[in-house]
Amino acid sequence: MARPVIGFLTDFGPAAPAVCRGVMFRIAPDANIIDINHFVPRWSIRDGAASLVFALPYLPVGTHVAVVDPGVGTDRLPIAIKAARGDVLIGPDNGLLIEPAERLGGIVEARVLENRDYWLDSISSSFHGRDIFSPTAAHLAMGAPFESVGSVVPTDQLVRLTKPTFTVADGRFETQIVHVMIYGNVTFAGTPADLEAAIGPLAPGRPVRLIFGDPELVEDTVWGITFGSVPLRASVLMADAEGHLSFADNQGMAAIRLDLTVDRPVTITAR
Repeated sequence: MARPVIGFLTDFGPAAPAVCRGVMFRIAPDANIIDINHFVPRWSIRDGAASLVFALPYLPVGTHVAVVDPGVGTDRLPIAIKAARGDVLIGPDNGLLIEPAERLGGIVEARVLENRDYWLDSISSSFHGRDIFSPTAAHLAMGAPFESVGSVVPTDQLVRLTKPTFTVADGRFETQIVHVMIYGNVTFAGTPADLEAAIGPLAPGRPVRLIFGDPELVEDTVWGITFGSVPLRASVLMADAEGHLSFADNQGMAAIRLDLTVDRPVTITAR
């Protein structure tokens, strides 16, 4: 048999993931644990979901545990979602797992994690990644039936994130930041085709203006093909690897330079 695959994502930083991996290895010593991202911006469920959407389609079918859980210890549910591709996603019911499961073919079934035989003996109120999610994922990776984790929860009762929106207007494209990447580039809702519908063809080097809101901040930049389309430290608006609109500095940190965060509104116009 091939080694079972466990994908692993958190906002824990450098140390706590090792504890969770230790828990998983004690139950599933032959598991191939693939670390997706442990530097998701703290408490940013949307960023965590975006990292899963980016990575999971390229991982082997497996069990994937994701913990971005600002509601840990409250009445939010711990859940497992079976995806049509054959994967199982483990984590909190806060919207983190929905879009990734949909990218893996759609949600087949969801269950509440209720089987304490799969948990650690002592359950804290603040570290369910260690005490509940990791051991349950390891048991499933070792072949435990999906149905054994707990009772079914209707999929229409699962928490869903508000879908990022954009508006195409005459000469204006109104959108928002949906993801902040480790290199300091940010992703906007919408695609180049959506932007072209608002301001016309996007030829390389075309000047554009970004107006960030709350508070208002103006950035004049150009449309480009890639980071190196502009001089070092200059900014560029482009398409990212997933075909979404992306704003970046060439070998710089645009998000830090401009203090950009997820959900901040932005209007794009010609100039």
